[in-house]
Amino acid sequence: MSMLGATASAVQPFFLGTFASNCSSGMTVTKIPDRWDNSWGNNLRLGKLLDDAGIDFMLPIARWIGYGGETNFHGNVLETMTWATALLAHTRNLTVFATIHTVANHPVVVAKQLATIDQISGGRVGLNIVAGWNKPEYEALGLTLPDDHVTRYGYAQEWFDVVRALWSRAEAFDWDGTYFKLKQVLGDPRPSARLPILNAAGSDHGRKFAIQNADFLFTPAIDLARSKDEIAALKAQSKQASRAVDVLTFSHVVCRPTEREALDFLNYSARENADWEAVDNLVRLQFAHAQSFPHDLLALIRDRMAAGHGGFPLVGTPEQVADGITALHETGFRGTTLSFVDYAEEFPYFRDNVLPILEARGIRIPPLAQRSAA
Repeated sequence: MSMLGATASAVQPFFLGTFASNCSSGMTVTKIPDRWDNSWGNNLRLGKLLDDAGIDFMLPIARWIGYGGETNFHGNVLETMTWATALLAHTRNLTVFATIHTVANHPVVVAKQLATIDQISGGRVGLNIVAGWNKPEYEALGLTLPDDHVTRYGYAQEWFDVVRALWSRAEAFDWDGTYFKLKQVLGDPRPSARLPILNAAGSDHGRKFAIQNADFLFTPAIDLARSKDEIAALKAQSKQASRAVDVLTFSHVVCRPTEREALDFLNYSARENADWEAVDNLVRLQFAHAQSFPHDLLALIRDRMAAGHGGFPLVGTPEQVADGITALHETGFRGTTLSFVDYAEEFPYFRDNVLPILEARGIRIPPLAQRSAA
């Protein structure tokens, strides 16, 4: 069952997924030798662990060049459409998203790719739409990044309008738009059901795009009081637009038997051995061309960039990590992604020690009960 099915049936109160396991070093900008190796073998191992544990989804980052520094953070990245296809062929319950840059992928091709994956997966594929923000990547692809969000999201809107038309129309049609001129195009096959759509947006134009098109808005949780107000405002806006949009965030997990062990590892991996050159390149690009993070919290964000790419810190004992997830749930988030320094090595401890606490609190339900309800 896809995430949309779970949302409609209220089977899973709070979604959990992983983020960026297709990228070298994952979400930790660190130089330690045992940082995440994003090989296909490790991703397959992780996907099977998550599937068996009842985790809801996997979300990748689409990158074309790295962030430099000693490690060239995110220099090695598995392409997301093929990555998602392979994972879905090897799992039974996970939803797996493909992250797609609208400017780099033709909508007619993407529509058919996703319809094909829908068949392979039995309806478990999702689409994460990226309107674009990373100027060096545009230059690497021989493209020009528009300076204004109006143009970026105008292009993305027409791009997605074409995709939806291909998924809904049974007859060939022409398209005479601002950015696309199509002649007698037809989407066949089409997905068996509506795919869950995710979009990360910080600007006003981005939020408007998400409200009009997405099922899930993906946004950082830097300050939970601020997040609570933002979620309430987004819910009001989506209701006014006659749409239901949920909000997801991303978190970084360092879970150990004692708080001291967790803090020591956090200090070792993301402070003493952070790749600060890559961190500064990442922060500089984010703040120059994107509005994903609030600019008045730059100092805090820089510190968190090394430990989880700016994600909400879940650091401590299993009880403390569960408390952090509970706080996100109470703030109004519909779910969170999880990242680890080494996903496949660290997730089993999270599975065995944190998930039972969340189940006891009613935030999660056990996998067997989930499958039975589905």
